[in-house]
Amino acid sequence: MKSRFLQSFTLVVALGLVSPLTAAPQIGEPAPEFSVVDTRGQVHSLGDFAGQLVVLEWTNHDCPFVVKHYSAGNMQDQQRLAREEHDAVWLTVISSRAGEQGHVSPEQADELTARREANPSAVLLDESGDMGRAYDARVTPHMYIIDPEGILRYMGGIDSNPSRHSADIPEATQYVVTALEDLAAGREVAQAVTRPYGCTIKY
Repeated sequence: MKSRFLQSFTLVVALGLVSPLTAAPQIGEPAPEFSVVDTRGQVHSLGDFAGQLVVLEWTNHDCPFVVKHYSAGNMQDQQRLAREEHDAVWLTVISSRAGEQGHVSPEQADELTARREANPSAVLLDESGDMGRAYDARVTPHMYIIDPEGILRYMGGIDSNPSRHSADIPEATQYVVTALEDLAAGREVAQAVTRPYGCTIKY
C-alpha cells in the first residue's frame, strides 16, 4: 500500500518536456485561449478577462504537495493577495478526468473551497484536459500568470522548495508572489520560468 501511494504521488521535476500533441506556451507570447465550465455551470474564457491580471492554479486536493500549501494557508493567502492587492482573477483548475484520482463533482469542489476557506474567483472543471494540455500543465500545483493584455508572464512552481512539508514554506522563495510584485512595479518578471513540482495531473 505504501509503495502504491508513493507511486501515485510521484514528485515531478519539469525538465522542459513537451507534450507531443501541443507546443508548450511561451513567456512573452499570448496565453492559450480556453473555454471551461466552473462549478456553478458558468463558462469562462480567457477573453472574458481582457484588461485583467489572471492567475491559474492547477490543483488536486489529494496531492500531498497541494495539501502542503492549503493546510498551511499559503495558497489561500496568495489567492487573497492576488485578488485584493493586485486586482487579479484567480482561477483554480482541476484537470483530473472522471474516474481518476483528484476528480471531483462541482458540489465536492465547492465543499473543498468552503472547508479550506479558499478564495479563488472560480474553480474550473477541465475534465477533458484540453485546457491543461494547452498550457502544458503537468503537476499540481502548477502556476501561471497572464497579464491584462493576455500575455503569459510567469509559469512554474508556486515556490522554490519541492518538499511536502509545510514547515519549509517560510524559507522558500514564493515565485508567484514575487512575480506579481514585479508586474505591479512595471518590471519584467525576474524568474519568469521556474521548475514546477507536485503530483502528475491525471489526464
